[in-house]
Amino acid sequence: MGTNPNLLVPVSALVEAHLSELVSPEQCREARASLSDGESLGQALVRLGHLPEARLVEFLCAQYKVQAVDLDTSQIPPEVIKLVPREMAERLVAIPVKKQGKRLTVAMADPGDVTGIKDLRFRTECEIDVVVASDTAIYRAISDHYNETNLKEIWGGREPGDLAVTIGESGQDVGGEVDVAELEKQSQEAPIIKLANLILVRAVQSRASDIHLEPFEKDCLVRLRVDGRIKLVGTLKPAPFRWLTSRIKVMSDMNLAESRQPQDGRIKIKFPGDSGQEREVDFRVSTLPTQFGEKVVLRVLDKTAQKLHLDALGFEPDTLAIVRKAIHRPHGIVLVTGPTGSGKTTTLYSALKELDTGAKTIFTVEDPIEIQVDRVNQTAVNHTINLSFAKVLRALLRQDPDIIMVGEIRDYETAEIAIQAALVGRLVLSTIHANSAVDTIVRLISLGVEPSLISRTVKLTLAQRLLRKLCPRCKRVEPTPLAELLTLGFTEQEAGQVKTYVAVGCPHCEQTGYSGRVGIYEAMPIGAELRRMIAEHETADRMLQEATRLGMRTLRDEGLKIIQKGQTSVEEVLHVTSSDSDN
Repeated sequence: MGTNPNLLVPVSALVEAHLSELVSPEQCREARASLSDGESLGQALVRLGHLPEARLVEFLCAQYKVQAVDLDTSQIPPEVIKLVPREMAERLVAIPVKKQGKRLTVAMADPGDVTGIKDLRFRTECEIDVVVASDTAIYRAISDHYNETNLKEIWGGREPGDLAVTIGESGQDVGGEVDVAELEKQSQEAPIIKLANLILVRAVQSRASDIHLEPFEKDCLVRLRVDGRIKLVGTLKPAPFRWLTSRIKVMSDMNLAESRQPQDGRIKIKFPGDSGQEREVDFRVSTLPTQFGEKVVLRVLDKTAQKLHLDALGFEPDTLAIVRKAIHRPHGIVLVTGPTGSGKTTTLYSALKELDTGAKTIFTVEDPIEIQVDRVNQTAVNHTINLSFAKVLRALLRQDPDIIMVGEIRDYETAEIAIQAALVGRLVLSTIHANSAVDTIVRLISLGVEPSLISRTVKLTLAQRLLRKLCPRCKRVEPTPLAELLTLGFTEQEAGQVKTYVAVGCPHCEQTGYSGRVGIYEAMPIGAELRRMIAEHETADRMLQEATRLGMRTLRDEGLKIIQKGQTSVEEVLHVTSSDSDN
């Protein structure tokens, strides 16, 4: 058989039988209480920081009388990797290392998984020799050696069902002849239709915010942005890539014959949701000519995934109270700032949903309209016909609005009209590009707005970011040096008590170590003292000092609270809240 006779007892049972060598009874009870599906007790002890991963590997080697392997330095031939499918490798937390004749050496995190060893022997038709490696090392090796180059393989060989697709803005299918008949023909072929559907469904199920279809000379990339980070999910040769982009253009009601000019379109898709009800997703589509063809980017607007409610955005209770007080004022300006993809628009839409009681008229000016909101009058700017933010705003003021949302204040003209609207009794909500709540005031001044007008109209500036949340299934405790915690902003008492985690990576989180995001917010209400400082041209540093004295928590402060909750890593907070993270 070739299998070590010691491989008969599950790893968890062996660990429990030798607890005195490894952990305390209290630590064991904590680990057992926190076990997730498919996780061994040893893995839980490592995740909680009670047992170093290297020590667990040593223990397993001694108990099972097998050797450890360093996967980071192992050269694994591609033909050996192909013997075990990726799905099986991830399920068993195992990876083939080398093959000699009919014997296959496999690195496993649980060398006592007798059923898994039998499955490997049946699949590969080889006798299995087991060596041991840590979960982390195996997941890293799987990510390195299994190249995701075939979209159908990524989907597990399944085809998405037929989708109810609404074509373009008008909702009508495209008719008539086009100049590039071959592209149109290929875009209507069943394999290309299925491939396009596959990518759209994969994006929704992965919680992606954007799909990038990128042409290059030899290979074309299909990438998704998930939790703010880009990930490669497949490659295509240039010919099928052109057919795919043509299919996307047909679906979004674009001119198929035009490839030299940028185009914009929209796709609406309906497919069954988890509860059996129909799920509706919009895709905002943009094309851009590049050296090797048209790049296509699709923004995913999943109405069911977006929680348009202030209570669902992760505000701390005191911050939420400040935001609610500002948006329920009868007039004034509330400004939200943050980099692209930080959730500003979701915050504004959530505020509008709360304000929509039926007693007030609400208008928006957007570029473009991202989410359709019931009982809200929404207008998209159109630069091709000179319909700018400022022009729409002037018209809106004649429409008797109570509340106006402006997609972004980009220039003096837009800022001036927004301030005038606030001065005559309207509530204005908008976004603006700045790094922090205090910098929002500086940005308005740089646009040419008089400080005295800012002090009279702006009621709240809100800076926000999104932090990636650690995957609860694979995150692992890893102590951070005291000096680093103090530098980060923790007090000595907090630094001595906080338990810090690091990202590991597993199949559940697609090897990223993170799953989902949580918002952090820096809310600066403009009270009497800050109004005086703005009007008197005080510096940003002085205003920041005053705001923090009055109780404002910075983005970094908010990030430290998320670390203390065990929801994110020190590395993630440093990346997102560093002063140059927006540059």
